[in-house]
Amino acid sequence: MNARTCTAAAPLDVDGLLQLLHEAGLVAPADLAKVRQLATHRRRILQRERDRRSEGQARVHPVEAVAALKLVTANDELLTEERIQRAVAAAHGMHYVHIDPLEIDNKLVTAMISHGYARRNGALPVRFERGTLVVAVTDPYTRDLEQMIATRAKAKVACVLGAPGDIQRVIEQVFRFQASVAGAAKDLRQGGPDLGNLEQLVQLGQGQTNIDGDDRHVVHAVDFLLRYALDQSASDVHIEPKRDESHVRLRIDGVLHTVQKLPRLVHHAVVSRIKTLARLDIAEKRRPQDGRIKIAHRELEVELRISTMPTAFGEKAVMRIFDPQMLLQEIDDLGFFAGELERFRSFIARPNGMVLVTGPTGSGKTTTLYSALSAVASPTINVATLEDPIEMVLERFNQTAVNRKLGLDFATMLRTLLRQDPDVIMLGEIRDAETARMGIQAAMTGHLVLSTLHTNDAPSTIGRLLDLQVEPYLLGSTLVGVIAQRLLRKVCMSCRQETQLSEDQCRALGIELRPGEVFPVYEGQGCTVCRNTGMKGRVGVFEVMPMTEKIRRLILDGADVGEIGRQASRDGMLSLREAAIKKMALGITNFDEVLRVTVEAGG
Repeated sequence: MNARTCTAAAPLDVDGLLQLLHEAGLVAPADLAKVRQLATHRRRILQRERDRRSEGQARVHPVEAVAALKLVTANDELLTEERIQRAVAAAHGMHYVHIDPLEIDNKLVTAMISHGYARRNGALPVRFERGTLVVAVTDPYTRDLEQMIATRAKAKVACVLGAPGDIQRVIEQVFRFQASVAGAAKDLRQGGPDLGNLEQLVQLGQGQTNIDGDDRHVVHAVDFLLRYALDQSASDVHIEPKRDESHVRLRIDGVLHTVQKLPRLVHHAVVSRIKTLARLDIAEKRRPQDGRIKIAHRELEVELRISTMPTAFGEKAVMRIFDPQMLLQEIDDLGFFAGELERFRSFIARPNGMVLVTGPTGSGKTTTLYSALSAVASPTINVATLEDPIEMVLERFNQTAVNRKLGLDFATMLRTLLRQDPDVIMLGEIRDAETARMGIQAAMTGHLVLSTLHTNDAPSTIGRLLDLQVEPYLLGSTLVGVIAQRLLRKVCMSCRQETQLSEDQCRALGIELRPGEVFPVYEGQGCTVCRNTGMKGRVGVFEVMPMTEKIRRLILDGADVGEIGRQASRDGMLSLREAAIKKMALGITNFDEVLRVTVEAGG
């Protein structure tokens, strides 16, 4: 561990920081005086704002003040907190560490240091490494701090530099959440807290609650988990009871990360709070329940779908997050290649017919459908949806949720909807023969119908519809096109490096190379941006099959799915594997993702 302690110098100030940045070539000599004045002024403003929010003794660090100016170097490099602090670390022979909230051990932090001391000194215990406690600090002058933490931890301490804003933010999150959990456990041992009233819209707090003077600990703990999940761009939150504790996991870019561990006593209160917000029966723990919550976060309304079910150690809750920024995208941003995009636009530009999107749960079908509806919606047409449940409430569409308990299934509701003069109809899913027939009839009578099916690829959709007793002649005349899709994880652009596929990898994907030819690809090496996974974000990969005359004839002649797929390929359709390989060749994804997705798709 590369760490150094300076004893003679005072804590870093604006003048010292700017001089260091000048010596590092990041601030021009002619700009020093102007930047010093601006940074000093900005620091005062930020400090006043922080004091108004009652954030205790946390001072505005000089690095925060300079970063707030959004300066750009001669090389067009933005001087962020991370870039500035890396220069400080290099100048003092220290190691810089990126603060990843998902990798912070809350119990370690609270056991090693008090909230007030951590906030006042900008110190955050990060991990134990070969018997040494690694502590992220905001200043390179840390001898007293090192000695204090070493005495308390009874271990050797190595200080590393981190971005001041990240350190203070994580300190507040850790101590506030741990205080809420501890307070909830205490309340429950003394008879239980008031879980609050039913909310129509949950307004998330901004993290400024006085944790020492407020006894609504379960409320604050759930508030923290929701806000934390949104900040991390999670798609799902899993709250899972175990034998002795409860685990909280977030799904980010399709991968689950354990982020918190709760006392078993607190687990039941947290799940009850979530059920209360979702208007579920908190007394019923033996039957699965489903509900939804709408929360306001950063000026957006986010929908959460809640599912609870009994497990061996208690009631598990899963919250699926429908962030409008993720769910409502432009069609151009979904990941279609140019030819596929042109075909898809031609599908939804039709005045009538059926367009189907297929794929397993979690493959992005809802995003594709909502993006298509957004593209066609206008004041001159009536767009109506039948969903189970409504994924996201949007004023531009007339949305209806089916209710099977009342006998209102897709087929029944579709009959009613057809009397509502719709132009475009979105069916959440075709699950049975009656719904399939009703959808086909709606497409025949002048409506554009969009829906989903669970099939592995686009050609298999034909076989599935025939299994649902749709007549071949009706299918050939009403089906406009089919889009099968999956989500591929993307290679991190910050740490990707060029490499090439091995011979075995090429054979696994069916890629034939000439002697001496190589297939260049990119692999993420792992960095702070991607949490050392090498992957960051996801993109759609598609199989777009238009209903051509040749495919119509094959359907009428009773051809099998394999022959339909071969004809679609001859008509220009890229299979999911071919599309994924093309994205790999462009440096968007890697071999492992292509193999994973296309094996799932039967490729």
